[in-house]
Amino acid sequence: MSAAPQHAAPLDVQAVRKDFPILSDSFHGKPLVYFDTAASSQKPQVVIDALVDFYSHGYANIHRGLYALSVGATRSFEEARDKVRGFLNAADEREIVFVRNATEAINLVAMSWGRQEVGAGDEIVISAMEHHANIVPWQQLCAEKGAVLRVTPVDDRGELELDAYESLLSDRTKLVAITHVSNALGTINPAKQLVESAHAKGIPVLLDGAQAVPHMSVDVRDLDCDFYVFSGHKLFAPSGIGALYGKLGVLETMPPFMTGGEMIESVTFEKTTFKAPPGRFEAGTPDIAGAIGLGVAIDYLQELGMDAIAAWEHELLAYATARFEEIPGLRIIGTAREKAGVLSFVLDCAHPHDVATILDQEGVAVRAGHHCAQPIMDRFDVPATTRASLSLYNTREEVDVLVAAIGKVTELFG
Repeated sequence: MSAAPQHAAPLDVQAVRKDFPILSDSFHGKPLVYFDTAASSQKPQVVIDALVDFYSHGYANIHRGLYALSVGATRSFEEARDKVRGFLNAADEREIVFVRNATEAINLVAMSWGRQEVGAGDEIVISAMEHHANIVPWQQLCAEKGAVLRVTPVDDRGELELDAYESLLSDRTKLVAITHVSNALGTINPAKQLVESAHAKGIPVLLDGAQAVPHMSVDVRDLDCDFYVFSGHKLFAPSGIGALYGKLGVLETMPPFMTGGEMIESVTFEKTTFKAPPGRFEAGTPDIAGAIGLGVAIDYLQELGMDAIAAWEHELLAYATARFEEIPGLRIIGTAREKAGVLSFVLDCAHPHDVATILDQEGVAVRAGHHCAQPIMDRFDVPATTRASLSLYNTREEVDVLVAAIGKVTELFG
């Protein structure tokens, strides 16, 4: 389990909970206990208000209009880009490309950078714990180019086998694409070490940060990764918005992923020229409100303090882990020494889908299935797990409700 961040001001969790209106709702006559933030986070009122205000009083298309409403919308959109830049500590706002989600960001890199750089006999290194979004695009690219997908194995704790990773890096390796934090196990990978090892051999690195940015500070310049991706909907922002960070020098070498309006400099029937990054990769009208909402969500998190959030989630994970270990017949899948707030588990007596259904009757929302990570399920020889994912608005009392609900499952099936 990871060490708690030091010198973090305590998070006022009860005050935080009041910021999320859905947490006062009930389901099946029970107060909502939401433990599915790894799939998608709930939204604070400030983000909801920002969307309503923009659609009520500020909406216009961006980058195109000379009238005040359009100029204001453009300013708000670009301010959101700069907030993402600051959140990741990127050097330049031109390194931030707005996309729908981390999945689109990875596909953008695979189809733009990958088609240009990867050829027959080349290799791409991923890991056994990847989300499908960081497997399938590379698998498809390899099939198209005659390249080879190499997989870093995972040990019984759910940690990368680093010696094996090092041995996979070779002159044939064109890219490393690895998750920063596993959505299925909670493992926090040693991202900086992975990047350093790859860069020592001249290999660029993409990090999937979808599960990292809601829980910890991320500094892309310190990590020195070439690409970093995340989804807004896991970061307390609207769905349909996310970001790709790419080093500017790399982005400038890449052709467009999609073509059409807005991403061009000039069009004739003979030839089209394209904008510099990031505009080159943002064809068509974007999710303007989503980007603004993402910026507001980042403001909200930074006001709370990422260190304070990480400290509380670490404390809550330790408490929940200890409670889970008291439950007979329960096995936690993923026991890495460095973990984020994900508790995936199996019960001897019941299928994960049955567990999730019964927990729902108690007002407890968890996820059951393979979590878009079927290879790691195969690695641990389970068809699925039940996953409780913790966040800044969860409490010890909610963990106790979850444990009591699991007790009802064991009474029913045991």
